[in-house]
Order: sequence, then structure tokens, then C-alpha cells
Amino acid sequence: MSPPAAVAAADGGTGGGGQQSRQQQQGGFGHSITGIIRIAVFWYFASKFFSPKKPADPSHLISNLFQKGEPMDMWLYLSEHQRFNDFGNEASLVWHETNIPYATWGPESTRTLSLNYHPSDALKNNGSLYAHVFFARSGYPPDPNDPEYQSQAAFGRTHSLVAYLPKSRSDKRKSLLGNSKDAEGSEPVAMVVDDAEAESKDDGPVEWIAYWKPNITINLVEDFTR
Repeated sequence: MSPPAAVAAADGGTGGGGQQSRQQQQGGFGHSITGIIRIAVFWYFASKFFSPKKPADPSHLISNLFQKGEPMDMWLYLSEHQRFNDFGNEASLVWHETNIPYATWGPESTRTLSLNYHPSDALKNNGSLYAHVFFARSGYPPDPNDPEYQSQAAFGRTHSLVAYLPKSRSDKRKSLLGNSKDAEGSEPVAMVVDDAEAESKDDGPVEWIAYWKPNITINLVEDFTR
């Protein structure tokens, strides 16, 4: 009876090996599917970030509205208000130029003006003053309320003509050399310390003073990059 037992044992061993082989094949197939999915995901993101970009449609590119050498007119208004819409006030218009060639650098495109401005009482008491500069194609108005106004033919900028700076405080420095009478009026040479505590207690809030800007320079940007 020994040989049949050996055969049975042999048959049992063969069946276990076949089942293990099928499990290995199924596992290998699953790993293959996972690898394919990973490759597909990597290819998708790589194509999104590293693929060459298509050239943009020329109609969608931002470009300059004005051509090189195109004649332009300029208006400069002075007002104590930061927002300006009083285009009909001739007293506010202090400078008007016509036929300025755009982006053409030379004597024909350089204009200068010197004037004396008489400030109001409000301006003398720490008031503000603004220069409102407008440009437009020659023949077009800068006033948005004008029937012939075109938004793509005019532009402007507001510039403050007054700078506010803190008022200079009295000098409270102390010399460490002593109070020698001979040293009075001479410039201190050795160490000098500031009495910060006395400043913070005695001076109080900072006072701001208005200073005039004696010059204003207006430059047009030349940029034809699309």
C-alpha cells in the first residue's frame, strides 16, 4: 500500500504548485496594470507642463494703441482736488500743446513751460495741489463727457505737486565732552547721544509740512512689445 500513498502525495504537491503559479500570474498582471496607469498619469502631466506652447492668436495679443510718430495733443490742469473732471474750467488749464510726435525723441517732441502760480489761502495752510495731465490723438478731446471722446484715443495721469514731510525737530543732542565755554559754537568731534526719552515725552505728535515741487517732468513710455 506504500506506492499509492506516494502517488497521492505527489498529486497533492502538484496541485499546490499549480495554484501558486496561478496566483503569481494574477499578481504580475495586476502590477502591469498599475504600472501602465502610472505611466499614463505621468505622461499626462508632463504633456501639460513641458509640451511646447502654441503661438497666441495675434488678435489676442496686447499691443500699443498708438503708432510711432503719431501726433498727440496734451493738456495740463492744476487743481486742489485729486479727482478732476472740470475740463471746461479755462482757469485750471495752464498748459496746452498740439501735434507732439509720439515716441520720436528730438527737438520737435520736447516742450517746456515756466509759470508762476499764486496759491490760494487753503493751499498756503498745508493744502494739496495736483497736476492732471491728459494726452489724446490730435483732434480728439480728453473730456469723457464730450460727444467726440473715444476711450482708446485718450489717457491721463494725476501727479501731486506737494510733498509732505515731517517738520524738523529741535536738536536735543548732548555732547559727552562737557559744557566747556571754549567748545561753544564749535562742531562736536567726539561721541554724541540723543535723548530719545525726552523727545518722546516733550515733542508729542509729528507735524507734517507741505513742500513745493518746483519742477515736473512728463515723459511718455515708448513700448511696442506685443
